[in-house]
Amino acid sequence: MEKVVLRYKDGRVKKGYIVFFSENADHVEIKEYKTERHIKVEMDEIKALFFVRSFEGDPGYKEKKRYDKRGVKAKKVFVKFKDKETVLGYIDSELPWDKGFFLEKEPAKGKGFYIFPVDEGSNNIKIFIVASSVEDLTLI
Repeated sequence: MEKVVLRYKDGRVKKGYIVFFSENADHVEIKEYKTERHIKVEMDEIKALFFVRSFEGDPGYKEKKRYDKRGVKAKKVFVKFKDKETVLGYIDSELPWDKGFFLEKEPAKGKGFYIFPVDEGSNNIKIFIVASSVEDLTLI
């Protein structure tokens, strides 16, 4: 089972294992870490799903905040959430919005998009960002 840290738009955080998740679904279901309780959350309540290596992470680790030589195909992006948090990453697929970033509309496919962290040593493996939580997205 994949480990995730589910970040709500209101700031709450839940850690658990994916039970059900689809980029096109209206909800996600996780088995909560420690309690093993099943939690079903509407996608509209979620800011992002962080797919992680461990639930604890390494509090002393200093994450790199710059792009490396990931590859020519990967698109460098800067994402600013509506709560003003920012994240740098790569999109290895098509851009989430057709013909530019018109953020007042939903992306062309799915409820959001994946980015991969700039720091390969990060506890985050990949991040699914819910489109409705994004204020701005810049292609670098």
